[in-house]
Amino acid sequence: MFNLLSNISKFSIPIVILFITSYGIFKKVKLYEAFTEGAKDGIKTAIRVVPHLTGMLVAIGIFRASGAMDYLCIMMSPLTNLINMPAEVLPMALMRPLSGGGAMGIMNSLFQKYGPDSLIGNITSIMAGSTDTTFYILAVYFGSINIKNSRHALPSGLLADAGGILAATFIANLLFS
Repeated sequence: MFNLLSNISKFSIPIVILFITSYGIFKKVKLYEAFTEGAKDGIKTAIRVVPHLTGMLVAIGIFRASGAMDYLCIMMSPLTNLINMPAEVLPMALMRPLSGGGAMGIMNSLFQKYGPDSLIGNITSIMAGSTDTTFYILAVYFGSINIKNSRHALPSGLLADAGGILAATFIANLLFS
């Protein structure tokens, strides 16, 4: 089974490129001009997104460097004890909706301190796979098309993240403790 998946993955990118090229030739599209026009739009989008990303990353850095994250974890420890979540995992749960890179850094430090096979390592691993970078996604996608009112997207994303965090804690405690 692994060999089959490995072989499929080896040939999937060349097949997709061949398919797109063949389809463009069939439809008589000037492929190189279409590609460069798309690249121009991509650069414009990246330039529009940079201020939103910079603001979010600076805010995250200030939050962590000021020690506010540590105080927040201490204040929320009664809640984490209630749901059988080790308090050490809480920074990962708080960082994950903000920044994927920051959350991976926290997860790496937890792996180094407690080990990836520990309960803390298992909870953070499941949490990384079952939650998303909600604020990052909203900043990039809504910022790229200048949407200022996100309406229900933020509450829905945070609710989904809370569900992922609770599910990760429950499943890891059920299977690994």
